[in-house]
Amino acid sequence: MCQFSFFFIGSAQLILIGTSVIEKSGCNETVVLPCHVTNLRQKNENAMFVIWKKEGDTIFSYRGGNKKYNVDNSFSSAKFLHPENLTDGDASLVLSSKQAVVGNYSCEVTESNREGELRMELRNGSVASCGDETPEEKCGSWFLLVERAVIVSLVILLVILCAAQLTFIGLKYEIESQRKVCIIVALVIFAVVAAVGAALFIQDGYTVQNQAGLGLMVIPAVILVPLQYVMFGIVFDSQLQATLALIGLKLLGFIIAVVGFALCVPACPPLHGSVLIAGIAIMAIASLLSLAYVFIMGSRMKDHPRPGKAVEEPLNELQSYVMRI
Repeated sequence: MCQFSFFFIGSAQLILIGTSVIEKSGCNETVVLPCHVTNLRQKNENAMFVIWKKEGDTIFSYRGGNKKYNVDNSFSSAKFLHPENLTDGDASLVLSSKQAVVGNYSCEVTESNREGELRMELRNGSVASCGDETPEEKCGSWFLLVERAVIVSLVILLVILCAAQLTFIGLKYEIESQRKVCIIVALVIFAVVAAVGAALFIQDGYTVQNQAGLGLMVIPAVILVPLQYVMFGIVFDSQLQATLALIGLKLLGFIIAVVGFALCVPACPPLHGSVLIAGIAIMAIASLLSLAYVFIMGSRMKDHPRPGKAVEEPLNELQSYVMRI
């Protein structure tokens, strides 16, 4: 797709080379517009003058004679890629991804009475350039839209399942006021933090905000593990093998999610996004199974006794009888 472009007329012209088409994607923090002069004679910065334009309007210029830069406010991030190599013919420009607006750019270099110009087009890259196989779609984010939707939906599902379990337990069993308040506050804090994280994460781009948003959804989810332990403790006098297995499954899901998060943060596109999604999905499955287990076991109990009490009450009656004798 990228073809070398040349512009020269006669020996009095400078020869500039670069690429005619440049693609940017959501994974780019910066965009480089290449421009190289191959036939400088003086190689003297004082004799050089460089102008970069977008759609004919000057966005960046440098006059070597007085070392003066002029940069348009809309392109304040513009700078030479390698200013120390200007006398070797490297006039390439680097822009932040946000300010690198798609369109036609031109590089004009003058050395004394010789000059040359190079034109190029900056385009939005396709998903294929970000490692996907669907070139029809645009790559505008760290994660694909469907991946972002799945991650946010799973986190929402975690909150809903935990709230449903707490509601069922609250209706069926007596909960100490202080413990009830602590559980509700913990769940609300996680829900609010996750909501803020989702708002940051769902946005397009590969930025610190996206990374922080994903972290706010994944890392605080650790609170759901002890929360599950406390809710089981309300229903059962002692933790059964089944409850410990469900708590362990949720903890395993959290560990996998954190590992996936750590692998995704430095990579764009996130090659290990499936690990992150799998971890959150395991946590959601554990929450669903926990809700089902509490519901089934609770429905089987007459007069809402806790499982431990089925053994404790006959023993207490026998002990009272023996003491009376």
